[in-house]
Amino acid sequence: MAEKKVPKEVKSFIDLLDQAKVLELRDVEILAEEFVINIAPQLIQAVPPAVQQAHAYLEEAVKLLRQALGIPAVPPAVAPPAAPPAPAVPELVKATFEPPVFTYAGSIAEVQIGATSAEGGTRKKVIKVGGESCPPFYRFEKVMPNRPIVALDVFDTLPPLPKTIKDYYRDVLKDHVAWVNKCLEEFKADLVTLHLISTDPAIENKPAEEAAKFVRKVLDQIDIPVIVGGSGNPEKDLVVFEKVAEATSGERLVMASVTIDMDVAKAAQVISKHGHNVIALAFLDINQVKELNRKLMDAGMPKDHIITDPSTGGLGYGIEYTFSVMERMRLAGLMGEESMQVPISCAATNAWAAREAWMPMDEWGPREYRGPLWEITTGLVNMLAGADLFMMLHPLAAMTLKSIAEVLAKPKIEKELREVAYEKWISAKL
Repeated sequence: MAEKKVPKEVKSFIDLLDQAKVLELRDVEILAEEFVINIAPQLIQAVPPAVQQAHAYLEEAVKLLRQALGIPAVPPAVAPPAAPPAPAVPELVKATFEPPVFTYAGSIAEVQIGATSAEGGTRKKVIKVGGESCPPFYRFEKVMPNRPIVALDVFDTLPPLPKTIKDYYRDVLKDHVAWVNKCLEEFKADLVTLHLISTDPAIENKPAEEAAKFVRKVLDQIDIPVIVGGSGNPEKDLVVFEKVAEATSGERLVMASVTIDMDVAKAAQVISKHGHNVIALAFLDINQVKELNRKLMDAGMPKDHIITDPSTGGLGYGIEYTFSVMERMRLAGLMGEESMQVPISCAATNAWAAREAWMPMDEWGPREYRGPLWEITTGLVNMLAGADLFMMLHPLAAMTLKSIAEVLAKPKIEKELREVAYEKWISAKL
């Protein structure tokens, strides 16, 4: 191994030390708190033994000199404390999670909307809702027999609508059949709700017979069933439902809605007589839900022809209470409460009652996005509580919620999920 090369200046100094026999300092005044002469160890190792001995003599001389001058000895260098050992990273216990699987005393009735020619109707397609025997999306217990369905609103007379919604329908607002077909074909809705608001005595007060002809005309030009919505006037709606049920006998449509302030027994009789379904509308009161459903059943309305609507508070306007009511209804039905063993309807359109959905406020962001997001969120929250049927207003919101329902209701995951480093959630790419 080659010997380290000593710099020229250092070598001259070492040569002088090598030649020295005695080290003597004369007329020297040293004013210093510390006096240290250091020769790098690597240089000492590179010089002959005689020079190393001279260096030892020099160090001893310096030591004596410090004592003579009263200069404190240089304290030995204190090594820094050793760094504490890094704590051991504990390993998580690896365990297999087995979700608890329960059986339930009751189940939810399956309601069929629409009837084919073989069933006494003229529809080419029927839709089924409900039929669950476990809480919503408990895939580890049972697969949902029917995914939640989405219906878009169509009005016989145009009410005030937010511009962001009206823009989607400007080309079909005067042609109701084209409007229905656009909802089904372009916006992929499962159903439509024909709202007969023109029959309201406070609006146009159109006769019930005229409303029935309107519904029959639309049905004759489409091949799916529809939901028939009244005006909200309890006396007039009862007459309208009777005439519509008679004009569409055997089609198994849905009449929306029967309320506690109507003649419930008569409504059940005129609707069930022609084989139709009904939505029972309560007002965020679980006891009223039970009472109304029980009255319909006692009047002869079969359980598999009833859909219950407990009312929907939109996002920011009572959605938490709605979720609680719907969840209690669904669990009560599964636990054996017969009056609760029916599918649940959610009017996600109520999200538009919140000013945050439509009010022009720049700091809130574009209304074109706010409104649909408000309606989607309202629908999704209630879907997780157990809602089966959604009445919606904005096409984009309806398409999005339907896509979510299709994914959540799939019987199995189509592709293997890879392990995810959750601690890197900010930068993770899934």
